[in-house]
Amino acid sequence: MQSKTKRAGIHLIIEFWGGKVIESVAEIKKILFETAKVSRNTPIGVKIHKFNPHGLTGFILLAESHISIHTWPEWKYVAIDIFSCGKNGMPYKGLEYLKKIFQPKKFRVEEIKRG
Repeated sequence: MQSKTKRAGIHLIIEFWGGKVIESVAEIKKILFETAKVSRNTPIGVKIHKFNPHGLTGFILLAESHISIHTWPEWKYVAIDIFSCGKNGMPYKGLEYLKKIFQPKKFRVEEIKRG
């Protein structure tokens, strides 16, 4: 997954379909902080916006970059980014945690090596 080549970071673009869609701002905040923790990143701020009638966008700013979650309950679709810079981050651990939480029937992950 990670090579020995120096990179600015790893950016995972994640799509979940057909799993759990969470509409609770408090629960998404908890998920963002736990994803940061398990991926060995340092949270420095969080912002979550709930749309009317449904869907939300959550973003946690990290010392190492960011994690974002966007939901479309009407499609049972969740889009997630994990961008982790530096040598200590473990974005794939964050991905595994999120798969346990959202339990998608189908998912796709694209890795972009940044830098």
